Amino acid sequence: MDTNVVIVGAGPAGLAVGACLKQAGQDFVILEKASEVAPAWRRHYRRLHLHTVKSFSSLPFMPFPKSHPRYVPREKVVAYLDAYAERFGLEPRFGVTVKSIRREGGKFLVGTDAGEIRARKIVIATGNNAEPIVPSFPGIEAFKGEVLHSAAYTEAAPYVGKSVLVVGMGNTGAEIALDLAESAAHPTISVRKGVHIVPRQLFGVPIQMVGIASRPMPQALNDWMFPKILDLALGRLEKYGIVRPKTGILAQIDAGRIPVIDVGTVAAIKAGRIGIAPDIVSFTEDGAKFAGGQEKNFDAVIFATGYRPGYDGFVPAELRPGKSGLNARASELGVYLVGFHNPVTGLLRQIGIEAQAVAKDIAG
Repeated sequence: MDTNVVIVGAGPAGLAVGACLKQAGQDFVILEKASEVAPAWRRHYRRLHLHTVKSFSSLPFMPFPKSHPRYVPREKVVAYLDAYAERFGLEPRFGVTVKSIRREGGKFLVGTDAGEIRARKIVIATGNNAEPIVPSFPGIEAFKGEVLHSAAYTEAAPYVGKSVLVVGMGNTGAEIALDLAESAAHPTISVRKGVHIVPRQLFGVPIQMVGIASRPMPQALNDWMFPKILDLALGRLEKYGIVRPKTGILAQIDAGRIPVIDVGTVAAIKAGRIGIAPDIVSFTEDGAKFAGGQEKNFDAVIFATGYRPGYDGFVPAELRPGKSGLNARASELGVYLVGFHNPVTGLLRQIGIEAQAVAKDIAG
């Protein structure tokens, strides 16, 4: 078949681009290997809420309902995305996996497991959470307890009363550890290196809005100011085993690492309900050995070690625009990435900005 634009992925980014192209009168097809829209959001752990306020987290042309809370829970985000697809008449081709993309005769030939599609432009919107990353640790095969990636974690009920090692203190690891602690499990987080932590609300103001307001300020000023403010808000966390990186928050965000947005984990650590351990040296049959000589037994290990985007397998290097959103290389190539930059100002907000800019460029 022939179409103007192929959008790969029917998550928030793919849906947003589809809605913007529809408004611009452009022909397109959305390909999604899962059987429904927003598959990543559907599989996230149950207690998850948006860390950004609803007024700055909706997709183009459709705000969240006024009845929703400020921080929208996962199931309401999923319902919103279903309603968004219905409102704009977005009908992805489900169960279709993209295998390859190549140039041919001035267009792109998209190879899928359901046949080939010719297109003038390509939008990659598969998201940053496409493929779980499970690092290799010495002795992990000998560990007798349960081992899983955070992608497979849904709720704390199976771990009540158990000792659980959470490997990695990003937003997912911090919140899973809190979920476990609030459900009478005994979590410990292994923190390999320094981590920036910010409260979801800073003195009553959503951190997203603080980020939006402070983004135009010089980076050096932000790097000097934020540690002092955060020490007032959260306290000095070094005594609990959490060290702040030497690299400033904004520099880390620009490098693709967003800070941990605290929704209660810090208080649980201070209260002793969540333990902190250093980097793992090796696993044993019953637990793990840590840097510094500490050893502890665990019933389960949850790897909150992140994801990779996963488009490397079908997008050749010469067709990758590099940065997410509209840029000169993407426009020249006719291949765009949408939804791969997660700034402190919010991923869903950024998706809306990128989707509108990319759709405008495609429509010419």
